[in-house]
Amino acid sequence: MSHFQPLGVKGIDHITIVAQDLDKSVEFYVGLLGMKHIGRPDFGFPGHWFQAGSTQIHLNQQGVEAGLAGMPISTATEIARAFHYAFVVDDCDATAEQLRQQGVQIVEGPRTRPDGARQLYLRDPDQHLVELFSVPQQQESGHES
Repeated sequence: MSHFQPLGVKGIDHITIVAQDLDKSVEFYVGLLGMKHIGRPDFGFPGHWFQAGSTQIHLNQQGVEAGLAGMPISTATEIARAFHYAFVVDDCDATAEQLRQQGVQIVEGPRTRPDGARQLYLRDPDQHLVELFSVPQQQESGHES
């Protein structure tokens, strides 16, 4: 039994990513994934904010204050168990075809999860592992993350 009093968090507001090349990351998150580039307070250091549904990506330039960009490539033999973040798409298989047509490397997938969702994995310019997934049409209304 936990000795903590639950705080009641409500969801993920944002994920902060440290990037080596801000322009390449903007091209990935906005140009490829289709996130909306949104306003960002003037923090006095380079960065960008993107919106995807109710979640934001906060992109910071690598440097002494933010540290190095990216993450080490996982040695996991099962990629779905390695550190990653996931975004919902309408149709994983159609997304995979679009990625292939654009010459974007898919690390793994598409494949079907045990719950019927389809998923694939790719890497952003700094090697962060990104999952794109879609739920079967009949599950969309009751989908919980």
